[in-house]
Amino acid sequence: MRLADYPDQTSSSTAIPPAVEPTDASAPLGAIAPELLAEARVLRRLGFGKPLISDLLLQATRNHTSLEAELLSGGSVRAEVHYEAFAEILGLPFLRTIDPARIADIEGIDTQLVRPGIVRLTFQSQPPLTAIVPTAARITQLQTTLERFPMLRSRLAVTTPQAIRDAIWSAGATRRARETTRQLFDTAPEHSARLTFWGRQGFYTGVSISTALFATAVAPLIAIAVLHVIVSLFFLSTLVIRLSALFGRHRAARARRGAAPCEVRPVYSVFVALYREADVADQLVGVLERLEWPRSRLDIKLICEADDAATLAALRRRPLPPQFEIVMVPPGLPRTKPKALSYALPAARGEFLVIYDAEDRPHPGQLTEAWERFRSAPAELACLQAPLVISNAHASWISALFALEYAALFRRLLPLLAAKRLPMPLGGTSNHFRTAVLRRCGGWDPHNVTEDADLGLRLYRMGYTSGTLDLPTLEDAPENVRTWLGQRTRWFKGWLQTWLVLMRQPVRLIREIGVVPFAVFQVLIGGLLLSSLTHPLLIAYVGHVAWRMMGDGPYAADAFHLTLFVIDIVNIFGSYAVFIALGRAAMGQHERTAVGWRWGLVAPYWMLISLAAWRAVAELRNNPFFWNKTAHRPTAPLTGAPSRPGRAPDPSAATGGEEHAWSG
Repeated sequence: MRLADYPDQTSSSTAIPPAVEPTDASAPLGAIAPELLAEARVLRRLGFGKPLISDLLLQATRNHTSLEAELLSGGSVRAEVHYEAFAEILGLPFLRTIDPARIADIEGIDTQLVRPGIVRLTFQSQPPLTAIVPTAARITQLQTTLERFPMLRSRLAVTTPQAIRDAIWSAGATRRARETTRQLFDTAPEHSARLTFWGRQGFYTGVSISTALFATAVAPLIAIAVLHVIVSLFFLSTLVIRLSALFGRHRAARARRGAAPCEVRPVYSVFVALYREADVADQLVGVLERLEWPRSRLDIKLICEADDAATLAALRRRPLPPQFEIVMVPPGLPRTKPKALSYALPAARGEFLVIYDAEDRPHPGQLTEAWERFRSAPAELACLQAPLVISNAHASWISALFALEYAALFRRLLPLLAAKRLPMPLGGTSNHFRTAVLRRCGGWDPHNVTEDADLGLRLYRMGYTSGTLDLPTLEDAPENVRTWLGQRTRWFKGWLQTWLVLMRQPVRLIREIGVVPFAVFQVLIGGLLLSSLTHPLLIAYVGHVAWRMMGDGPYAADAFHLTLFVIDIVNIFGSYAVFIALGRAAMGQHERTAVGWRWGLVAPYWMLISLAAWRAVAELRNNPFFWNKTAHRPTAPLTGAPSRPGRAPDPSAATGGEEHAWSG
C-alpha cells in the first residue's frame, strides 16, 4: 500500500485548527506545540481528516508524545503503510524487511532496539545502503535535503522501526545470548549462582558436614539434641514473625496524591516470558490490552524461546497491537525464565518495568498505582510487589491450601517486611521496577531458578528497598500434587541457591545489611529450608515421645526432652494454626468459602512441602539449573469494573469453575 491507499476521512478544507479544546474538563491542556502543528500538516497531506487529527493533537499534548506516535499506537494505520507513504513522498525505496546478514553486529548497535532510527546495510557487490525511519515532524526537512542533494537517494532507503528491531535482534542473537548468560558472573561473580559453592564455601560446607557426621557417630544423642534445638529455634522464630503479621496490619506509610491531569506518564515496559504457553496466548494478549495506560507509552515484550514454534504460532495467529513486540531468545542452556528476561532487558524502553507470567490477570489499574507510588517515594524504593491472588481455590485441596499460603504471604507477611524495611524476597510475578536500578543491579541471574527471591535480596544488599501494592494480580494455582511438587521443588532449589549465594561472605553480608536484617534473612530463607527438611523428623519425635508418655506417663522423658517435646508441640501445631489463621485473615469471605473445609488438610500439605525440599537438595546436586515448567491453561475472561486504587484486594470469587471478577 502506498500514499494513495490512505483514505481521505475529512472535509475538503486543509487548514489545521490553531488549538484544540480538550473534551475532558479534568484534563486541561496548554497551547499546541508548533512541532505538533507541523506534524498535523503532514498528516493532512496523507489524507487524514481534521477530527482525527484534533484527537491526535489532544492525546499527544496530554501524553507529551507526537501525533505520529499516537496515530501508530492507536492502530489507525499500520506502520508498514505509514512509512511506505513516507518513502513515496521522499522518492526513496521502501524496505518492508531487512536481511540481518546485511547488518554488522557492532558495539552499541543494541541502542537501536530502544530507539530504532537508522541502520547501515552492507553488500558485497554494491555500495552500502542506509535504512532510515523518517518522522512526520522532520519529513519536510528531509525532503528539502534530498532535493538539494539528489545523490543521497541512491544511498538511502526507508524502513519501519520494527524491521530494524527484528534485524538487529537476529544479527546479534548469538552474541547477546552469550553476554546474557555470562554478564552477572563476569561482572559480579559474588552475586551469581552459576557456581553452587564459591571459593572456600565448598571447603567449609564439607568440613561442617563431616564434623556433623563424625559427631553423630561418636555421640549421636548429643548431636541429635543440638540439631533439634537449632531446628526448634528456627521454627519458633518463623512462628513469631507470622504471629507479628497476624496481629497487626503492618503497612508502610504511603503518600497518595493521585495523578494530576497535566502530568506526563512515562513509558512503562511490560515483560512476559513465555515457554510452551500456546494455550494461554490469546488470553494473555487480551489481558494486557486491558491495562489502563496510554497505548503510546506502553512497551510490551512477549519473550519466547526461538524454538518454541507452538507459542510463536499462537501469538502470530492474531494481529498484535503496535505496543506489542515478540522477542525470540536463542535456544541454549540454561533455559530459564531469568535468562529470557535478562536477554530482553537491554531493549526495555520504559522508565519503569513490570514482570508478569503468561497466566496472570493483573488488575487494569496496577501500573497506575505503581507509578503513583514510585513518584511519591524516595529513589531508594526500587521495586513494588503486587499481591498475587489465587482464583481457583475451589478446584482442589492443593489449590485451596496454595491460596491460603499466598494470601498470608502477599497480603500480610510481605507488607510487614516492607513496612519494617527488612529484606523482602519477591514473588515470581507482578514485580514493578525502576528500570535504571534494575540494570544497575545486574538484572536477573540466569542461573538462579527463583530469580525473584534472589533479586529482591540483592536489591536490599545494594541499598535499595522494596514495597507492596494494593491492586492484585489473579493467577491459578496447581490443582494436582504432581504439578505442585514440580513447581515447589524448583522454588526450594532456588531458595537454596539464593541462601548459598548470600552466605558466601557472611561477615561482609552483616556489614552491608545489618544484624537484624541478617537474622530475618536467616529465618525467612535458611529457616524455611531447615524447618521444611526436618518437619517429618519433628513429627516423628513428637509421636515417639507421646507414645512413650501414654504408656509410662509424663515421667517417661527427662526434663530436657520434655521441654523439647513441649516446644515442638507449640512449633508444629502453632505453625499449623497460624498458617491457617493468617491466610484466612487476609482473605475475603468469598475466598474463605472457596477454600471451605480443606484448610484442615494443612498437615499433609506441609509433609508435601518437606518432600519438595528434599527433592530440591538432590536436584541442586544433579541438575542445578533445570527449570521445571508449570503447565497453564486459559481461564474465563474477566468481567466487571475495576476496583478503585487503595482498596484491599477483594476479587469476587466463584465456584463451579467460574472466574474471579474485578469488583468495584
